Amino acid sequence: MTLMSVPCGGKGQFGGLDSKAAQCHMTLMPAYIRSRKPGGYIPVTMAAKSSLLKVILLGDGGVGKSSLMNRYVTNKFDAQLFHTIGVEFLNKELEVDGHFVTMQIWDTAGQERFRSLRTPFYRGSDCCLLTFSVDDSQSFQNLSNWKKEFIYYADVKEPESFPFVILGNKVDIDERQVSTEEAQDWCRNNGNHPYFETSAKDATNVAAAFEEAVRRVLASEDRSDHFIQTDTVNLNRKPKPSSSCC
Repeated sequence: MTLMSVPCGGKGQFGGLDSKAAQCHMTLMPAYIRSRKPGGYIPVTMAAKSSLLKVILLGDGGVGKSSLMNRYVTNKFDAQLFHTIGVEFLNKELEVDGHFVTMQIWDTAGQERFRSLRTPFYRGSDCCLLTFSVDDSQSFQNLSNWKKEFIYYADVKEPESFPFVILGNKVDIDERQVSTEEAQDWCRNNGNHPYFETSAKDATNVAAAFEEAVRRVLASEDRSDHFIQTDTVNLNRKPKPSSSCC
């Protein structure tokens, strides 16, 4: 699991690298396990190919995007979690329908004043999770604006076929302002997107929503451009003695 934060005016640990460069930097790492035999660590032979997918969470501030990401990746919930400033991401490795995937989940600041910080990170996204809170009707009404913003700044060439997943979060709250029927109608009328009612607090439908995002991406096009060979180095191999001509 890896976390990167990009605060106001900062570039994070990758400096000026764009998101795709950051993905490659983080994924092409050899993996090792501790051996019970003398010699310490030995390389792990991982799946020959894995798919690296960038998934981005968008929605108004306070709808629970950070909590959803943290619940899915770490299986923890923090009710005192601060609002995101800029962007953050976490990596999650999983297997979906026989496909080994490294999902890079990007959490973005929902406040308008952070637009210039978040929009450069839209490019290269494979799926967008549009998120609202069922106890906040304004966050639901703003879904269309978030979708338009993403399509524009991500430079989506075919919006009709791009994988969007809609999340109605905080269903653990009794007093809701947006009904299930309203949300389902919006999804049908705005691209027939899949809809999940989630709760980061009690983990309702969180894993199902992210796994559906992976399925939508894998089904949308040939993912061969996202396959990454995972190389290992044999640390047990002894170096050959060098010969001397002296």
